Amino acid sequence: QAHDHLDELQKIFRSGDLEEFIKIVESEALTLHAMMMTSQPYFLLMKPNTLAIINRVFKFREETGLHLCFTLDAGANVHLLYPDNEKEETLEFIKAELLQYCQGGQYIEDHVGKGAKQVKLA
Repeated sequence: QAHDHLDELQKIFRSGDLEEFIKIVESEALTLHAMMMTSQPYFLLMKPNTLAIINRVFKFREETGLHLCFTLDAGANVHLLYPDNEKEETLEFIKAELLQYCQGGQYIEDHVGKGAKQVKLA
C-alpha cells in the first residue's frame, strides 16, 4: 500500500488534487493504527478524544468543503493539514471545536518552511 500511495502522491503533487491527497493521508494514518491494533501484542494508541477530533474533522470538511485533513503520530495525537489559503477558517474551527480536546487548551501551530540553509561556520 505504501509503495502504491507514493506513486499516487507523485501524481497528486503534480496535479494539486487536494481531495485525493486527503484520501491518502488519512488512509495511511488509519492503516498504521489498524496494524498496531491487530498485531500481537496489540497496541491501542488512539484515545476517545482522538476519535472525537477525527469525527469533527470529517463533519467540518463535509459542511464547509474546505480541505482540512488529519494524520496521526504513533500515539493519540492528531496532526491537522490544510492549505494556507484556508488557514483563517480552519483556525476558527480549531479554536471553536477542537481546543476542548487539547490538554490545557494548548496546541501547536506550525507551517512548512523554506528548506535548509547552509550555515558558514566561523
